[in-house]
Amino acid sequence: MTHGVDSEIITESHPFPPFLPEGAKVLLMGTFPPGSHRWSMNFYYPNPINDYWRICGLLFLGDKNALYDAERKCFREDECRSLMARHHIAMNDTGREVRRLKGNASDKHLEILVPVPLFDLLKEIPECSTVATTGEKAAEVIAQLTDTPLPKMGEMVEGPDGLKIWRMPSTSRAYPMKLEKKAEYYVELFRSAGIL
Repeated sequence: MTHGVDSEIITESHPFPPFLPEGAKVLLMGTFPPGSHRWSMNFYYPNPINDYWRICGLLFLGDKNALYDAERKCFREDECRSLMARHHIAMNDTGREVRRLKGNASDKHLEILVPVPLFDLLKEIPECSTVATTGEKAAEVIAQLTDTPLPKMGEMVEGPDGLKIWRMPSTSRAYPMKLEKKAEYYVELFRSAGIL
């Protein structure tokens, strides 16, 4: 499907269904996955150089590479899913339909045409009282959907019905912060939600 003058810019629909484990307490939200040529698995944060699964390895398993198969250069999808379910972390992204204006994964060049139906999603995980965004663009979308101020990086604002909305550092390697420093922010988030 294409739109108007920019006919070479294709509209993409989100490739993964929401991951909503039973008892989820945190809904973690990025913006949109990179192009499929960058995936190492069919699950959230599939790019092998993204830091998200290394942060989780460090925080929950004591080893940043615990979820990474170095030989195959991919994350272990089953273990990633299992870890998120065990720790009550749901996952989805803020873009349901998007256009990549420059053909890359940069949020700066991503146009969100249809945002996630956030409140419908939250109804499916009634124990979830925390939404956390990984990066500025995702945080902007959630701020618009919830009519709340944009939190500063690493901080939380309160949304409708007491929903806690956190803005976390991007897990992209393009975001200039060491993995261990990023992990410190995620520790605070997960502790506040009672899952660490």
